[in-house]
Amino acid sequence: MSKIVIVEDDPVIREELALLLGNEGYQAAAVSSFSDISQQIREAAPDLILLDLGLPGRDGTSLCAEIRKTSRTPIIFVTSRDSASDELRALSLGGDDYITKPYNIPVLLARIRAVLRRTGGLAEPDTLEAKGLTLHLARGTASAEGRFVELTRNELKILSYLMGHAGQIVSRADLIDTLWDSQIYIDDNTLSVNMTRLRTKLKEIGLPNLIKTRRGMGYQL
Repeated sequence: MSKIVIVEDDPVIREELALLLGNEGYQAAAVSSFSDISQQIREAAPDLILLDLGLPGRDGTSLCAEIRKTSRTPIIFVTSRDSASDELRALSLGGDDYITKPYNIPVLLARIRAVLRRTGGLAEPDTLEAKGLTLHLARGTASAEGRFVELTRNELKILSYLMGHAGQIVSRADLIDTLWDSQIYIDDNTLSVNMTRLRTKLKEIGLPNLIKTRRGMGYQL
């Protein structure tokens, strides 16, 4: 389980991030005092830091530079500042990524996973399992009770996202954003086509009703 430290002075955003990360299976911790942030981070020994730029008494970029003197822990800036100069300074001082508020939740989570993978803090599983279905990521196949079916790249990504949120309602917008973040262009109609084909393949392996449509809300595994 990867540990993520949140350095954010807005209590609402801080609690939102902690809850979001906890629901995604991360161990989330938040800095409680802004007078000894570096010490708190050292004691927490996180795998990743989410860092705001506007902190009480100091700028997030100076804190990033201070952390970089002793640590290579990946840092993602999450801030309302959207100027190119702020982003350039943050990245040049050692930031690994830069996300502006208000952030898109699926995109934020995807960027966190990408940074953790890139820095060795997260190993991608070879398989996912949910509701009697096994998804073989490396092979691009799905199986149930010994029956296998091959998936296209889009189908694989749609199904892996749904399995990662099994039991939850996933909106069409979330699925489209997830695929777009992976640099696969997909519009609303294309999503419908992919979903129809995916359901047909799941029916072939005995799971015709695995993906449910929640009218007006999205899909649910």
